[in-house]
Amino acid sequence: MGHRILLAALAAGLLAACATSTPYQPASSPRAYGFSDQKIEENRYRITFRGNSSTDRETVENFLLFRAAELTIQNGYDHFVVVEGDTEARRSYSTTGTSAGFFGGPAYFGRYGYPFGGFGYAFPYYAYGFGWGAPYDAYTREITRYSAIAFITMHRGPKPADNPQAFDARDVETNLRQLIERAP
Repeated sequence: MGHRILLAALAAGLLAACATSTPYQPASSPRAYGFSDQKIEENRYRITFRGNSSTDRETVENFLLFRAAELTIQNGYDHFVVVEGDTEARRSYSTTGTSAGFFGGPAYFGRYGYPFGGFGYAFPYYAYGFGWGAPYDAYTREITRYSAIAFITMHRGPKPADNPQAFDARDVETNLRQLIERAP
């Protein structure tokens, strides 16, 4: 019984940790959530932002643009050009079942109105059984995590009006600042 309580508490803790979106923060490792950047040349960077399953695509892309604006200003430039960019959606599936073991347990108690644990009726038919189990008792959900990557070049002076891939760093920073949720 103690193991079930411990496992339930652990599962609740993991769900609570993933229940909030990724804040705007540096990633602690290459596969961690948050932003990372790498200088390629004097005025060229690769920037990545990875979000957890609670972070939507728009937030991931906004955080990436905000980081590009920050880097541009920090390096003494005025605007940046997104040379190449992409957002990837990684989908996985999680299946949870209501089966609690061979002899049933909480998942079978009260199933179809029969409080007999694992020895209750398997289906609303008139026969004994152990329950249908997975996949019939299972629930599958899709988990999507977005990652955005951009290669940018940084430049001085006003952005070229004829280039839709060029962004004024100060305008981007000003306009996106209200959307930025930083780590506590």
